[in-house]
Amino acid sequence: MNRGVRQLRIVGGSLRGRKISFPDEPGLRPTPDRVRETLFNWLAPHIAGTRVLDLFAGSGALGFEALSRGASEATLVDANRAVGTRLRETATTFGLDQARVEVADATDFLRRAVTPWDLIFVDPPFSEGLVAPVLKVISGRNLLAPGGFCYVEIPHDQALPTLPAGWSLHREGKAGEVGYHLLHETRRDLPRNL
Repeated sequence: MNRGVRQLRIVGGSLRGRKISFPDEPGLRPTPDRVRETLFNWLAPHIAGTRVLDLFAGSGALGFEALSRGASEATLVDANRAVGTRLRETATTFGLDQARVEVADATDFLRRAVTPWDLIFVDPPFSEGLVAPVLKVISGRNLLAPGGFCYVEIPHDQALPTLPAGWSLHREGKAGEVGYHLLHETRRDLPRNL
């Protein structure tokens, strides 16, 4: 059932001020502007030239914001076909040839992935309890590049799951109902478990 269309703006970089339109679907909860601004301030020294994975992409705010701020490519993954269609339309409208959209279950997508990313956004619907299992797959398959960052959003009153070995909490904050956490992969030159 189509519930209408919502919008948000890119908050920084080459696309600053451009509007993203996205379907008003259940469980789709875009990262608030203030949180995105804080997150990308944290990432500013690290974002240029990175390969980005936006799991549970929803509006695409995180992936498109990363491209706006200098990421070299972004893969946006969402299981909802209508959301995927809108993400592709937005990428075309913005002229982002370096954006790839995959309509797929996040865990299935990760199990097929073969190349690590420098920055991974993990922002699933809060009610589905997906953060811990997704982090386990990312870590187990070494899909976060050595020295890379993983951003996680969870309910503000919920604790982070146990972090994978070699990962540390880099920064965190709270805004309204959202707890946001930037994790850092601190090991180097790991063998990949394919």
